Amino acid sequence: LDARYQRTPTRVAGGQGRAMFAALFHCIRSVNAQTTHSGICVASEAIVGVGLRPEDITDVVISHVHWDHVDGADLFPNARVWIQREEYEHYVGENGRGLDAAIDPLDATMLAELKRAGRLRLIEGDDRELLSGIRVYTGGKHTFASEYVSVRTEQNTIVIASDNAYLYENLTKHVPIAQTLDSASNLRAQDRMLTLASSARLVIPGHDPEVFVRFPRPGGRIARIQ
Repeated sequence: LDARYQRTPTRVAGGQGRAMFAALFHCIRSVNAQTTHSGICVASEAIVGVGLRPEDITDVVISHVHWDHVDGADLFPNARVWIQREEYEHYVGENGRGLDAAIDPLDATMLAELKRAGRLRLIEGDDRELLSGIRVYTGGKHTFASEYVSVRTEQNTIVIASDNAYLYENLTKHVPIAQTLDSASNLRAQDRMLTLASSARLVIPGHDPEVFVRFPRPGGRIARIQ
């Protein structure tokens, strides 16, 4: 997803920084173990299509601890990695031990190592601005403290729902996601997304290929949201 933020062509950016949100794959180990889909590339390689290198990324925002959204956060050597404190502490124990089957043990270890290295930033709850124009919100309850993000661009405010809304159908039919810890809270979060975004078309679900139909440019597995 390429969200044009203020004056910097970015993948979700704040000021002079470049931030990534969710949807990270680390390596073929994860892809082979978890999915049969073809055409999936490592996150650090995907950004080449928008003219960036892994070392250019200054911030990585993790929506939740599932492998397809956290695995790969350590591929960006200069980035701070942001995650909700409650999400981290619920799923990652001392010495990087996973506390719940929802998190891959290797990802739990990776997050703990980032914390020890001083690169992990723990977010203190709902409606927090991480960078200028980039805010995170909780309440979707896909996991214990999953979050979604709003990005203020030059023209609009975009909401990237991640797995707090899988599909456009969740939003248009007002149905909760299948995997949620609290259906009522998930629906409230979806309603809130629609109020935060400049228009309903700018709420971007986490797992709907229709995104690339509605936002076809520039193509090549990149959708420019504007």
